[in-house]
Parts: sequence; C-alpha cells; structure tokens
Amino acid sequence: MGIEAESLARVIGARVNQERKGRNWTLDQLAEFAGVSRRMLVNVEKGSVNPSVGTLLRLSDALGVGLPALVEPPELREVKFTRSGAGAALWSGPAGGRGVLVAGTESPDVVELWDWTLAPGERHDSEAHSDGTRELLHVQEGAITIEVGGDNYDLNVGDAISFCGDVDHAYVNSSDNVARFSMAVFEPGVGASRRVAKA
Repeated sequence: MGIEAESLARVIGARVNQERKGRNWTLDQLAEFAGVSRRMLVNVEKGSVNPSVGTLLRLSDALGVGLPALVEPPELREVKFTRSGAGAALWSGPAGGRGVLVAGTESPDVVELWDWTLAPGERHDSEAHSDGTRELLHVQEGAITIEVGGDNYDLNVGDAISFCGDVDHAYVNSSDNVARFSMAVFEPGVGASRRVAKA
C-alpha cells in the first residue's frame, strides 16, 4: 500500500473498531453480521489491509452506518466540505484507474458521490448492494459499458444511466482512451435489517 492507502486503511480500521465497540459487539459478532471472515475484520481494524468496496459495504450495513461514515473523520458541522484530491480512494485498477468517494450522507438513507477513472481495458465488478440501491452515472470523458443483470449499456461523453444496484454489475472501459465518470449511489435504510434484528 502507498502512504495515502495506508492512511485511509488506518482511518477505516479505527472507525470500524469504534463503531463495533460502541455496540458492545465482539469481533465474531460483527464478522457474522457482515458476512466477512474474522481474520479479514481483524486486519481491517488493524489498518493492515485495504479492504474492497464490497467488504466496506458489508461492514457499513452491518454497523448501520453509511460507507461515507467509515472513511470520513466525524464532523460536528452541518456542512461537510471535501477539497479536490481529498476524497477516499477506495478502488485502484491495475492500469491506474481509481474509484474515489468524494462525498456522502449519513444513514439511514445514504447517498454517495463518486469520481471514477477507468484506464483503457480496465473493469470494476461490483457485487449486488442492499435491496433498493440505485445508481446514477454520468460519463464525463471517454466511453464505458455498464453491465447490469446480463445486459450491456454503452455510454459515451455526456450520456447518463440510472439502474438498480441491488444486482451484480460492472463498469468496463473497452476503449483505447481513459474514461471518467461521476456516480451517485442511493442506499435506502442502511443497517435497517441489523437494527430490526437487534430490537
């Protein structure tokens, strides 16, 4: 991991640990609730791994907080401000692509704003998110293909798409040029199933 990734991993680890202990949950309990291995959870809390977006989503849902809450320091103000380049880079592609979470709201109805870059030939496969998740995507540079539930949608500069994110999906750059897009993700009722189960 680079310095930036190590710093982010430590922030995430501290927040997961804080949220887990605030609920008086053991490592085993959170691992079970989130559907991740205990070993992975230990490594996340130590800040020694850069967990996948899928792992972070499972942890944030189990804890009943939005993904932004795991990657941002807590703020007491109503306004959250992210400077250019200060977003949380949660995905790095093999050819230099990046998925950066630049802003987000808190649970229970979480909205995330992402800035994505895919280098030529890169793809990002995403597991199905929680029920009711919607994604909105707008291409700012290049061309990409969105794969959703077995169907492919080709988008060029200026094109936009909205789709259900509660099925497996992927973002693909099959072109010879860099592609860049912004994406908003709406996840309603984050952690609601865990709150109901614990009530």
